[in-house]
Amino acid sequence: MLGLDLQRLLELLDLENLELNLFRGESPHDGRDRIFGGQVLAQALVAAGRTVEERLVHSLHAYFLRPGDPKHPILYEVDRIRDGRSFTTRRVVAIQRGEAILNMSASFQAEEEGFEHQREKRVEALPDGELYESVIRREVERHIEVERDDRRFELPIEVRADGGLHLFDERPRPPLLRTWLRAKGTLPDDPGIHQCVLAYASDLTLLVPVIRPHPLGMRSRGLRSASLDHAMWFHQPFRVDQWLRFEQESPIAARSRGFARGEIYDSEGTLVASCTQEGLFRHRPDSRKRQR
Repeated sequence: MLGLDLQRLLELLDLENLELNLFRGESPHDGRDRIFGGQVLAQALVAAGRTVEERLVHSLHAYFLRPGDPKHPILYEVDRIRDGRSFTTRRVVAIQRGEAILNMSASFQAEEEGFEHQREKRVEALPDGELYESVIRREVERHIEVERDDRRFELPIEVRADGGLHLFDERPRPPLLRTWLRAKGTLPDDPGIHQCVLAYASDLTLLVPVIRPHPLGMRSRGLRSASLDHAMWFHQPFRVDQWLRFEQESPIAARSRGFARGEIYDSEGTLVASCTQEGLFRHRPDSRKRQR
C-alpha cells in the first residue's frame, strides 16, 4: 500500500492478458509482507471488466481467502457465468502458487433509465485535516527505524479525515469516520477505470470505525486484524480524481468480527457508491501467534 503513486497504480491495473479469461497482475515491492487487499479487489474487477463489452459494473462481492505475497504474480481466472440482455455476471478467482487468495462475483448492467430517488442531499466542506499517508509516516517513524524517504509513504489516493484519523490513539471514540478522497492526478475518462480505482481506495479506511469504540489503536500490542470480505454497489457516474466524501460507520462488532459500511458522495451530495466490509479482529496481548 505504501510507496505507490497514481501512475504506478494504473500500471498495476493494466493486467497482462495471458489467455482467454486468464490475466496476470503484479504487486509493488514496497517491503510489505502481504498485498494490500484493495489492490487485489481492483485488479479482479479489471479482469472481470476485460471480458465485458459496453457495460459497467453495478455491484461486486468479494471474499479475501488468504494473504497475498507481493513477491509473486497473481493470476486472475474469469468465469463467464452469464451474458443476459441487461446484466452480465462474472466470477473471478485470484490465484497465487496454486491457491485462491480472493473470490469475487461481479454484475455488470447495460445503461437504462428507470425509477430514481435519493434522500435529501447534503453538501459538506472539505476539512483541512492531515493526510492519511502523513499519519502513517509519522507513526512508522516513531516505532521503526527507517531511512527517511517520502516516496516510501506515497499513496495514489489523497485522503483527509474530518476531525483526524486517530488510527493509533487508544482513546475510545464513536464508531464513525468521515473522510474525503481523490486520486492524486487526472485519470482517463473511462468510467471503468474510475470504478476500479474507487474499489482500491474504499479499502483504505473502511474498517477503522470498528476499532474506534475500544481502548485500542491500530498498533496496539496483540491486536490482529484481517479483511474477510468486501462488497460494493455503484449507483451513479463519478470521477475519483475529484473529491468524494466517504461516510463510514461500524454498527456492530461481535464474535471476533467487525462489520463496517460506507456511503460515498460526490461534491454535490449525490450518493455515487456504497460498500460494506467485515474484518477479523482479535486482541490477545500475550500471544504472538497470528491465527485466521
